[in-house]
Amino acid sequence: MNPQISVLYVEDDPHSRTLMRMLLSGRMKLPNVTIFENSEDFLAKVEALTPKPDVIFLDIHMQPYDGFTMLSMLQQLDWAHNTRIVALTASVMNEEVVKLRQSGFDGCLAKPIDLTTFPDTFQRIVDGEAIWRIIS
Repeated sequence: MNPQISVLYVEDDPHSRTLMRMLLSGRMKLPNVTIFENSEDFLAKVEALTPKPDVIFLDIHMQPYDGFTMLSMLQQLDWAHNTRIVALTASVMNEEVVKLRQSGFDGCLAKPIDLTTFPDTFQRIVDGEAIWRIIS
């Protein structure tokens, strides 16, 4: 695991934010973890990040911008073209998975996150693998 990997997680659920911080900063010892608790001013906040994230996890069902809208914003940024952008969602219907793939997400993880397998899954995402783990 490259300790310099920078991660952004956008999530409105406090429990999910706590869990992800525990995993990324605690267990995996990643020093560059940023968590946004909502999608307000998303583009301005993400542009202000230093370093820029290597991996971005987006909750799909958020306000005011949902995960699809945030992805679309990121796709307009030159620096984000090599960034892995993964959807996280608790409601994974077949139609939504198709929409996630067609929109350009690099993968999808079902919530709740599997604490046991997440570090390995994260490394596979960093290595460029498209992970579509949609069964919780």
